[in-house]
Amino acid sequence: MPLTEKEIKELSQHARQLRKDILDVTFWAGGAHVGGSLSMVEMLVLLYYKYLNIDPKNPSMADRDRFVLSKGHAGAGLAPLLARRGYFDFELIRSFNKFKSPFGMHLDRHKVTGLDASTGSLGHGLPMAVGLALGARRQSMAWRTWCLLGDGECNEGSVWEAAMAAAHYRVTNLVTLVDRNRFMVDGGTEQVMALEPFADKWRSFGFAVREADGHSFAELSAALDAAIAEASAPTVIIAHTVKGKGVDFMENDVRWHYGGLDSDMLEKAKRRIDA
Repeated sequence: MPLTEKEIKELSQHARQLRKDILDVTFWAGGAHVGGSLSMVEMLVLLYYKYLNIDPKNPSMADRDRFVLSKGHAGAGLAPLLARRGYFDFELIRSFNKFKSPFGMHLDRHKVTGLDASTGSLGHGLPMAVGLALGARRQSMAWRTWCLLGDGECNEGSVWEAAMAAAHYRVTNLVTLVDRNRFMVDGGTEQVMALEPFADKWRSFGFAVREADGHSFAELSAALDAAIAEASAPTVIIAHTVKGKGVDFMENDVRWHYGGLDSDMLEKAKRRIDA
């Protein structure tokens, strides 16, 4: 069902807050993978406030949906979202990536409530997600697995091995999203290791492919609804996004794949988001 104007307004407010939270985390930590955290905001917000079957008061609920952030270096985006969603006190993440903090740069599921998978080594998330989805099937459980990949991560052969397995076993209780912001740590994806024709690659591996503006809640929601309804093949949603979205001096600038903020830059960046 299409999102209502009220839902889009509420989701947009959550997105604006999350972007500010990502900037705060980056400031508190002295640096973080800020560009790719900002590019995935709408996807995280839509999943956690609309689509995922979860209960923050019962984080170990047996029939909860599972979410795997395969681009685990973007934990600076997921940690504040989990806090805002009610899994733990937001003030705890002021220690992000500090000595003895439970919140490392790559989040650990044994230390972070509400996290289903520890990720960080790129290419590991989709294989784990395929395993989780197959496990649900073997146990006749109705929960769904959702996996968010980075586009640079799709250089990894393990991503395509997992894709091949997902299609072979018709893992339709898995929905894969790719944050297609076209940048990775060393530069543009098409310069470092070209991915195009990206959609055709996924199709050739047996996936149903949807493409969407990754910053449009309406387009993302339509793609997710189609993925849920797809009964013959696993679905990948290629979400076209902007690295550093919301902060004009970070947008489409590879230098903000990882970066730090001083107090003046922090306030400037927040003003850009409000604008």
